[in-house]
Amino acid sequence: MSVFYYHTFPSGIRLVYRHTASPVAYAGIMAGAGTRNEQPEINGMAHYIEHCVFKGSLTRRAGRFIPQSASQIIHRLEDIGAEVNAYTTKEETVFYAATPAAFLSRTLRLLLDIVRRPTFPKEETDKEKSVILDEIESYNDSPSELIYDDFESLLFDGHPLALPILGTRRSLRHISSSPRLPLRFMQQYYRPERMVIFTQTRTPFEQVRDTVQRLLEEDGCTYTAPSADSPSDIPFTPSAPASQAASFRKHTHQLHLMMGARAYPLGHKLQMPLYLLNNILGGGAMSSMLNMSLREQNGLVYTVESQYTPLSDTGYWNVYLACDPEDKQQCMDLVYKELERLTSTPLTGVQLARALRQLKGQMAISAENSENSVLTMAKQTLYFNQAYSWQHSFAQLQSVTSEILQSVAQEIFNPDRLFILSYE
Repeated sequence: MSVFYYHTFPSGIRLVYRHTASPVAYAGIMAGAGTRNEQPEINGMAHYIEHCVFKGSLTRRAGRFIPQSASQIIHRLEDIGAEVNAYTTKEETVFYAATPAAFLSRTLRLLLDIVRRPTFPKEETDKEKSVILDEIESYNDSPSELIYDDFESLLFDGHPLALPILGTRRSLRHISSSPRLPLRFMQQYYRPERMVIFTQTRTPFEQVRDTVQRLLEEDGCTYTAPSADSPSDIPFTPSAPASQAASFRKHTHQLHLMMGARAYPLGHKLQMPLYLLNNILGGGAMSSMLNMSLREQNGLVYTVESQYTPLSDTGYWNVYLACDPEDKQQCMDLVYKELERLTSTPLTGVQLARALRQLKGQMAISAENSENSVLTMAKQTLYFNQAYSWQHSFAQLQSVTSEILQSVAQEIFNPDRLFILSYE
């Protein structure tokens, strides 16, 4: 079972550490800043920052800060065989690397350089703006991805959570007009108390802690207080009506359909029961109810899946499928039929035991993926100030009953609560 170590530095930045015998180390920084911290005019700012901090930063050499270029940043880690990555969500922006353990200190320094002292050089960020615009157009050309953005816009209408992560062409032009804009955003939201440094390495915890302490002492960054009307301070409050439906005309061969509803937030007492229920309905296994019904038994779809996405103060659950347009109603009827089975009939003891056994195996296998497990560790620390092993999470299901799952299904899978979006 995993053992985690923690430390909070005087600035408020937190460190979470897990030991591994592997010669490969993981190191990263997770900031509690994402799309929900944006206004429409700067929509896409968190994602823009994720891209553009790699275009230039200051680094400390011989007691003073000197600029390092995009090329130097790339070669600083890739020349030692490290792999660098980053991503943006509705609520977090993450920068991390897999690196040979011997170069952990170098990796941590570079990550702190780009996150704490980016320079946003105009010539480089203008080039990256073109890359992001291409990413937006590529996304628009992929209905199976775009439908998630449009569904979230429907589900969270009126709140920053409804904004697309990538932003728009118009907002991106505004964001990239001056380096002052992303720097101001980072001053406000990349605050020490909203940041977690995470490491998984064979290097002893004390050595990692002391290395990070030294790097932070050299840093010297200051931060402004967030404004009282910051979007991050606006909790999500569901608005009436409880459900909506929308349809967009798209020039695609297939019809793309998404159905879902708002659901429990992170840390809710019923989060794990819903996670189990979603896995039964349309999780990754071929034996899921939706896959068996729509694909195996009726041959109507190539892909059908359901997902549960908990956020800090809300969440949502959804079913996605793509089918021939003439099969839309049959597919919807079959989805409703499976939802009705879960809401009207409790699982038998055998069915529940099988579902728990399947999920336990999936969680154990997923935990073997170092990248996934270290990112989960960081996110748990960001929100709960503590990380948990997969065994601890699964243990929350030991007392779950068929009646509890049925009650959750009746609340979350209620047809009167469903939001429906189709691309036709």
